[in-house]
Amino acid sequence: MVRQGEKAPDFELPANGGKTIRLSDYKGSYIVLYFYPKDMTPGCTTEACDFRDQTEAFKKEGAIVLGVSPDPADKHDKFAEKHGLPFPLVADEDLEAAKAYGVWQLKKNFGKEYMGIVRSTFVIGKDFTVLKEWRNVKVKNHVDDVLAFVKGQNDE
Repeated sequence: MVRQGEKAPDFELPANGGKTIRLSDYKGSYIVLYFYPKDMTPGCTTEACDFRDQTEAFKKEGAIVLGVSPDPADKHDKFAEKHGLPFPLVADEDLEAAKAYGVWQLKKNFGKEYMGIVRSTFVIGKDFTVLKEWRNVKVKNHVDDVLAFVKGQNDE
């Protein structure tokens, strides 16, 4: 599991729009990498739309946004199209990235235990170091917190 201050684990995975995303291709930019459980669910839709609504503000700060879930790329295509998502959604079907970032964990819901994605966000610096991590994210105001952190990096 990666921690703040460590080098970000690289990956190369399919994404919506027929793309392949290699995280290291974005070295030199700030990367906002957010993991979410599932396309088309209420919390994940709210989070994706919040990132969508702030995409230009992130770009202005030199940051790119990448969403990651275990859903396949064709489902990501539908999710991105339905909600006008301007950033890549990475298909982590084999959980390669989720496990490397430590977000595939035992979860409990209504007394049942199961393995799943723990909603998490990582800001990766231009040198590929994890600058900040948020785990067990609550969606409300989260994107604003991430944007404020990225803006703070540029103020230093």
